[in-house]
Amino acid sequence: MKVYTYTQAREHLATVLEEARRQEVIIRRRNGEQFSIALRPESASPFDVAPVSTRATTQDILEAIRESRERD
Repeated sequence: MKVYTYTQAREHLATVLEEARRQEVIIRRRNGEQFSIALRPESASPFDVAPVSTRATTQDILEAIRESRERD
């Protein structure tokens, strides 16, 4: 874990962010407060799904949806 003062972090922000890609970075203010910076992983969309191989046609899928809605 790398620790920077507020002034160092401000003067070298690009470096601080690059370091945060690899490990947590702490920024310490003069009054003792500490802040943590870490890379936040990009969250995937719930609509990102792996391709599925099927012989079902679009019409088959739409018909199955219609049938399931009629049952309710």
